[in-house]
Amino acid sequence: MKLEYLYPELGNLFGDGANLRYLARCLPQAEITETRRGDVPAFVSDPEVAFLYAGPMTERCQRIALEALRPYAAALRDRLEGGLHALFTGNAMELPGRVIHTDEGDLEGLGLLELESRRTITRRYNGFILGDADGIEITAFNSRFSRTTPGTDVQGFARVVRGIGLEEGCAFEGYRFHNLVGTYLLGPLLVLNPLLTQRLLQSMGFAEEPACFAEAMEAYRARLAEFKDKRRKLD
Repeated sequence: MKLEYLYPELGNLFGDGANLRYLARCLPQAEITETRRGDVPAFVSDPEVAFLYAGPMTERCQRIALEALRPYAAALRDRLEGGLHALFTGNAMELPGRVIHTDEGDLEGLGLLELESRRTITRRYNGFILGDADGIEITAFNSRFSRTTPGTDVQGFARVVRGIGLEEGCAFEGYRFHNLVGTYLLGPLLVLNPLLTQRLLQSMGFAEEPACFAEAMEAYRARLAEFKDKRRKLD
């Protein structure tokens, strides 16, 4: 079984590559495959790829990654429809959408689902979020220039309890597309939320407890109590 890191030289901000490294710690039998710009992604032809990760990147790198991935949009759709699990965090979550509006013009997305993102460099958002992903309480961080408007058929990843969603006024953060989760949330998300990681492992067919589970749960419970404290401002 392989875990694929898509464009690690581009999508490596905020230490979010630890999402994949942590998942590999949970699945020591797995092999990490790194796909660089110019390479054919392993998920295109290798059925052993069971999980795909793409992380947050600079605005310039986002454009480069989008153009590199565009020829494989149909293959990505096919693999996701066939059960491939994936996590796109930070502004990588915008890649599968329809369009990204920027100050320099529009970027055509991969068109896998109806998302319209707007990037405004003068309007950065930094904050925390408390959410609920199908009964699992989510804690994470936000740092982004973009807001995304979802289409009516887009399924959200986590209901917002405190903080903001895909855009101000949106009731949910992130999206699901088959087994792909796209989310602006940083942390890294899987490290901060061991119950979410446990559910991911189960969905992939593994009964293993996440690595360092007791320690991760202790930190998670402390953070959860902090994020629920109404005296603490989250945004």
